[in-house]
Amino acid sequence: MPLLAIPAIPESALNAFSLDNRACIERLLQTSREIPDLSGYPESKLGAVLILLYEQAGELRVLLTTRSKTLRTHPGQTALPGGRVDATDASFIETAYREAYEEVGLPQNSPDIHTIAILEPAISLYKIVVSPVVAVLTRPSLLTELKAEESEVACIFTHPLRAVLDPTVAKSETLVAVGSEDWPYEVELYSTSDSPVPLLDNMMYRMHRFRSSASPIKGLTADLLIKSAKIAYGHDPTYEQYAPGQLRTFKEISDVVIKGLAQAAISSN
Repeated sequence: MPLLAIPAIPESALNAFSLDNRACIERLLQTSREIPDLSGYPESKLGAVLILLYEQAGELRVLLTTRSKTLRTHPGQTALPGGRVDATDASFIETAYREAYEEVGLPQNSPDIHTIAILEPAISLYKIVVSPVVAVLTRPSLLTELKAEESEVACIFTHPLRAVLDPTVAKSETLVAVGSEDWPYEVELYSTSDSPVPLLDNMMYRMHRFRSSASPIKGLTADLLIKSAKIAYGHDPTYEQYAPGQLRTFKEISDVVIKGLAQAAISSN
């Protein structure tokens, strides 16, 4: 899938942010926009999500959803707006915005929303290659106009981006109760566990879970937010991000997945 050129963000849009948050946006603007070779994956296995950032009370926040419990995959889990590539999509950017419109009614081609980066893809447990599209919103009041598509989205909420690097930042938030259905853990803000992943030849993977005002932010969604926050703030998390021996880059993970797909194809013949 081709990568459309990302227009330069207007100076007026950058001026909508505090100096610290503007610096975060400028770091994201400087990231590579090259997309790795995805020719080993069919189009049906390609997708994109939207990481939409805005400023409130001096903090960069990110738009999130809780998936409907009636969905076949990942019911009730936290997600970024997004989904699989459609045949009519000209780019991953179009996929991310189309899905955001369908899921929460985010206006397409809004003068208040500016794309700033496409980050390195990640691979889901369903072998979907997910490209994160990062954008900024300069008119936060637009969020009050959003409406969840009930068949797909149970809840729309936001979370401080910085809190995925330092979970204590979320202490100032109105969070779900500890031990409740939405945070069934004894720890206050952050939970983690290591486990083998069959998709990756049983190599270890560290699952991160962050307590929020809705469903836990975990799995691939947490991984994508950690990656974007590390770029934006220019430093690593306050916790150890990876399990011992865990694969870290898209190329490392993709090589293992493609090898497995090839072996499965040979076995089926």
